Amino acid sequence: MSIDTFNLFLGVMSLIALFVFIALYFVKAGYGIFRTASWGVAISNKLAWILMEAPVFVVMCVMWIYSERRFEPVIFTFFLFFQIHYFQRAFIFPLLLKGKSKMPLAIMSMGVLFNLLNGYMQGKWIFYLAPETMYQAGWFTSPWFIIGTLLFFAGMLLNWQSDYIIRHLRKPGDTRHYLPQKGMYRYVTSANYFGELVEWVGFAVLTASPAAWVFVWWTFANLVPRADAINKRYRAEFGVEAVGKRKRIIPFVY
Repeated sequence: MSIDTFNLFLGVMSLIALFVFIALYFVKAGYGIFRTASWGVAISNKLAWILMEAPVFVVMCVMWIYSERRFEPVIFTFFLFFQIHYFQRAFIFPLLLKGKSKMPLAIMSMGVLFNLLNGYMQGKWIFYLAPETMYQAGWFTSPWFIIGTLLFFAGMLLNWQSDYIIRHLRKPGDTRHYLPQKGMYRYVTSANYFGELVEWVGFAVLTASPAAWVFVWWTFANLVPRADAINKRYRAEFGVEAVGKRKRIIPFVY
């Protein structure tokens, strides 16, 4: 794929994300607290998360293996950062899930498709299309790498902490819903999403990759409308006073 074709691909992906962003304000993605029978056949939540997230991990591994630049220090660092997230998301996070929730096959299939495309999109730039003189050793001391790395790992840790809080809201056998109160949930009702958004902004900053910025836009388009729906659900279920001044996903902003 030439750089011109790749840029066209990024443009198409960005346009699709815009449609997704608008659509999700009208149609709630049917997993988690919004799952309904109308989404069709569903499978174990744990299995669905593994099947949905593992493809991007595998795609990145394959693209890295076949790249002549795979052991260049900066590029190898990008690869490790990306894979740390997806190893946890695909092979650790699902096994930590509690309860017997299910995910519709339709939702999982859409996730698989996006992850395949995103893995190709990220890997194609980093391993093949980035200018050969771009990611030299001096990149490690650049402001964007340092700031981006701090954002990436801060977002990752916030995401992991927020997921931990959610997992421990219920005692064994309890099926009720609870309003998260700890950590960043004191400021937003979707702290886990905020952490993930910060994480990928950090990755885009530290790589200065156009593909990574398209991924940020996709993350925003997917998570912001869902965070809005969750905030409204909490207000309806627990009351406006209980939710208080908490924003949806970005503290003090939205």
